[in-house]
Amino acid sequence: MKHIVVTGAGGFVGRKLCAALLHEAYQVTGLVRRPDGLLAGVVPWVLDTDGFAGLADAWRQAGPSCDCVIHLAARVHQMRDKAPDAQALYRATNVEATLQVARAARQAGARRFVFVSSIKALGDGDRGTPWREDDVPLPMDAYGSSKREAEEALFAYGREVGLEIVVVRPPLVYGPGVRANFLRLLQAVANGVPLPLGAVTAPRSLLYVGNLADALLRCVAHPAAANRVFHVCDGADMTTAELVRALARLANRPARLIPMPVQLLRLAGRLCGKSDEVERLVSPLRVDGSRIRQELGWYPPYSVEQGLMETVAWYRTTDR
Repeated sequence: MKHIVVTGAGGFVGRKLCAALLHEAYQVTGLVRRPDGLLAGVVPWVLDTDGFAGLADAWRQAGPSCDCVIHLAARVHQMRDKAPDAQALYRATNVEATLQVARAARQAGARRFVFVSSIKALGDGDRGTPWREDDVPLPMDAYGSSKREAEEALFAYGREVGLEIVVVRPPLVYGPGVRANFLRLLQAVANGVPLPLGAVTAPRSLLYVGNLADALLRCVAHPAAANRVFHVCDGADMTTAELVRALARLANRPARLIPMPVQLLRLAGRLCGKSDEVERLVSPLRVDGSRIRQELGWYPPYSVEQGLMETVAWYRTTDR
């Protein structure tokens, strides 16, 4: 496969993925709403419509032929989503629009469709053991439910028309350019803010964006990836307290950790209306990454230490 179309090519994951694809001599087209943010070498294809409306017609008229589509674009998880009907919005973007892209790609001759889902398609905290790909799903919010529904719809469509589907479920992704909760944690560490997380002992899986990009490359090219689901992680789980200590060490800052009991943290979260945020800091969420190692021979090329080092270096040298 030589020509790849990437949706969301200008985003946090998309830029790292496109760089990896270009390095491997793929021809890359970025399907985006705006061309800003694309790497040099990525051919822009601008479609400024909601939910990829009109994509099939646009592709027939002037779109590129391609071998594979990697679908990154999504309505991302948002804490305390204020939308009147969050479920409908997540479904429109993460299910219906995803199918729009898959149908248009198939009409354009694509043989494989790689969908970046989320571990939240299975659930939030793990149930005593790391999540495996075939575990019974128990998504806990509109975002997770939409990702799970998209997976099921894609596999059904793929069986119907002969399109190879590959689903990748990452946990928390970090790296240069990261936003949201990880960036806020990094800012707190860099600014010396005391954090009441010293007693947190629940391990959580992480995924460096460079490792995710490399795993997606393998899913594009490997014959055995067709019609499979893969969990991808760095392979070294960390508690939030361990993460804070690692970030502090790399940033040459003190780790100001206060050992507040986890039950008190949960109580404070309930009183402040931030239970979800607290649970994402204190509950275990581990993924089993053995299937992609066994079936595709993929191992993360970057260690957690390398990934965190790159992230801290970006934070210290970039005007955000």
